[in-house]
Amino acid sequence: MTRVEIPDRSPFGLHNLPYGVFSVGGGAPRVGVRAGDTVVDLSVVLTGSDGDEAFAASSLNAFMAQGPDRWAAVRQRVHDALTADVPHEAVHPVSAVRLHLPIEVADYVDFYASEHHASNLGRLFRPDAEPLLPNWRHLPVGYHGRAGTVVVSGTDIVRPCGQRKAPDEDAPTFGPSRRLDIEAELGFVVGIGSEPGSRIAVDDVAAHVFGAVLVNDWSARDIQAWEYVPLGPHLGKSFATSISAWVVPLAALESARVPLPGQSPEPLEYLRGRDDHGLDVDILVEWNGEEVSRPPYREMYWSPGQMLAHMTVNGATARTGDLFASGTVSGPERAQRGAFIELTWGGREPLTVKGVERTFLLDGDEVALTASAPGPDGTRIGFGEVVGTVRAAR
Repeated sequence: MTRVEIPDRSPFGLHNLPYGVFSVGGGAPRVGVRAGDTVVDLSVVLTGSDGDEAFAASSLNAFMAQGPDRWAAVRQRVHDALTADVPHEAVHPVSAVRLHLPIEVADYVDFYASEHHASNLGRLFRPDAEPLLPNWRHLPVGYHGRAGTVVVSGTDIVRPCGQRKAPDEDAPTFGPSRRLDIEAELGFVVGIGSEPGSRIAVDDVAAHVFGAVLVNDWSARDIQAWEYVPLGPHLGKSFATSISAWVVPLAALESARVPLPGQSPEPLEYLRGRDDHGLDVDILVEWNGEEVSRPPYREMYWSPGQMLAHMTVNGATARTGDLFASGTVSGPERAQRGAFIELTWGGREPLTVKGVERTFLLDGDEVALTASAPGPDGTRIGFGEVVGTVRAAR
């Protein structure tokens, strides 16, 4: 038996306990919890009446499908286990394990929930019109993405190819994206779905959402600009979306709940709920190891509960493993913008990164996102990281 040592003020303390999927050497993947700089194997720690085969699985889906009562019971049991000795074979240094995609992604929906981001892109794309389209303040705008290209942090990102047409070109050309970008986002993972034809209410989000992940929704802006009219994002978005290896339980974010910044006009009835569904999450964006932005999630206009309510209001089902993301997180200041197209104002205002003026991503560039939120008693909740390195087009 051994005692798991958790450093004081660790963002992965007993107040957090995020879930992930890991393997050691050539062993099979299984479910673990991060405690400090340690991964604890739940297939070993939770046995008897506390355990089941869901913790020996290669994803969190089977556990997530067991529902909120089971989530709460397991969370308490893990907390209690880590305050005592646990089997030595259950404990692994984070540096010694391989982390896998934590969920089998059923469907992926990406929203556009930041008023600052939507307004900035409106000014860039439609300089002679109102920044926000007429529907934006009435509903959470979103699109269905590609679940099969959601990848775990650390996966290389191959530069996508597609059609692109610059304003000074007479016709489109085909080739690698010349304006490869990022989007710093927060994502939410559905544990319990819904029946066909039913709806999920805004205030019922905790009965359905298992937890949150950090998201980088890679974006080929030149491909996107040429293709998105009239049906929206397609190849400019579908090539890769990176998520963190750790899923922070929604229960761990109670201390991070804040009021929304204010919605006017008042949303329609199905989008109304308590006003404390906002989340105070700070994101850090680093480009080749240099900090370039700190997007604040607390500035988001639409809440996760409103996104989920809108996603199902037409009777569409939610399923275990569904991932829905917030869209780019941006604040009112330039240093709070969560996409390079905003930070460089469409490439017209370059950033200086490692002493070099930069606009969009080059082959070999690395982008790292990290995030944290307030926890109880002055602690912080860590989300881990989302790291990706750009590789040349194939």
